[in-house]
Amino acid sequence: MSVLILDPEMSQEIREERETRKIDRWDEVWEGVHVVAGVPNNEHQRLLSRLTIPFMAVIEWEAGDQFQPGANVSDRQRGWKQNYRIPDALVFLRGNPASDCGTHWVGGPDFAVEIVSPGDQPRDKLDFYAKVGTRELLIIDRDPWSLELYQLKKGKLHSTGRSEAPRFATLTSKVLPLSFQLRKASPRPVIHLMHTATGQTWTA
Repeated sequence: MSVLILDPEMSQEIREERETRKIDRWDEVWEGVHVVAGVPNNEHQRLLSRLTIPFMAVIEWEAGDQFQPGANVSDRQRGWKQNYRIPDALVFLRGNPASDCGTHWVGGPDFAVEIVSPGDQPRDKLDFYAKVGTRELLIIDRDPWSLELYQLKKGKLHSTGRSEAPRFATLTSKVLPLSFQLRKASPRPVIHLMHTATGQTWTA
């Protein structure tokens, strides 16, 4: 159940308390509205850790590519805390026009990942990610499990397909040399990743 707090004093108290207790790491602000995201559980963190390996393997660090497991992304340099999102993983390739401001990026990554926690609404962020120029976005749903890949076309992020039971389609990135496929496994489905040039594979 979501809670909408319209009392400005109570809202300020809650924000200050979350900041003091340092439990606001995953909070976002959507055009001035403070959004408290679900705290990532252990499964979420293990999944992100395993995804880090293939992403780090396919980018060219020495050429200027960058990977980050989580970062603030905004559409502005000043006053950025009034509008920012925090994808779970981000890839910035050489030549990306986004600016690294230290505290946040102004402009979108070439590839981003959103791992859905209970209550999250990552598809409500599509317009923002498109506005800042995010070229591809992979959304990983976990209840039920599915993968959905979005690509930027004519200023909008459009779904290019889903991988889910019973049809475990393969989703291929146009930005990175990677394909993604959900596969049946126990105790949970696994994400199969393949380097489209070398055939190297990973699971997450």
